[in-house]
Amino acid sequence: MVRTYGLLGSIKMLRNIIMTKLLYSKSRLVRFPIDIRNEKNISWGIGLTTGVGNRIECYPQNGNLKTLFLGDNIQINDYNHITAMENVTIGNNVLLASKIYISDCSHGSYSGDENDSDPTSIPNNRPLYAKPVTIEDNVWLGEFVSVLPGVTIGKGTIVGANSVVSKSLPPNVIAVGSPAKPIKKYNFESQRWEKI
Repeated sequence: MVRTYGLLGSIKMLRNIIMTKLLYSKSRLVRFPIDIRNEKNISWGIGLTTGVGNRIECYPQNGNLKTLFLGDNIQINDYNHITAMENVTIGNNVLLASKIYISDCSHGSYSGDENDSDPTSIPNNRPLYAKPVTIEDNVWLGEFVSVLPGVTIGKGTIVGANSVVSKSLPPNVIAVGSPAKPIKKYNFESQRWEKI
């Protein structure tokens, strides 16, 4: 460990390992500091690994309900922000790079229907609006990806860095852009990623 992290880094890592076993015994390794708000509303899988500086928060509308569901063997790297008001589900073996934003809610509704928020109102006073987010198994999200309310990212999908996922993505594709759109799909017969 000293060879990889140096002396000070090894001391920090040892502290993280001890704190993980004391506070999050089902997790593999939680690196501190981490900001977890309303932990009772989170369903924890096993084998979670995190980087530093993550903010994970739940604001359920109906009391003590679980609103964030974490699968097994998830790796969440540094400085990610996950917010769950209604339902955010992250499947098994998901890899999140750093500085990712995932949320099922926003201040107001902007969908073009009768529930739209008035732009002259103060943004922080607009009614909170939520739609579930699902990230299925074996998904990999690159650096600076944003996942917005109401989307599902299908199994095995990869989302490229700096992409904004504002609409659902099918399984086994590579998607990039703002909004994120599939550019490749995995062909199970040829066992290759092919351009769409």
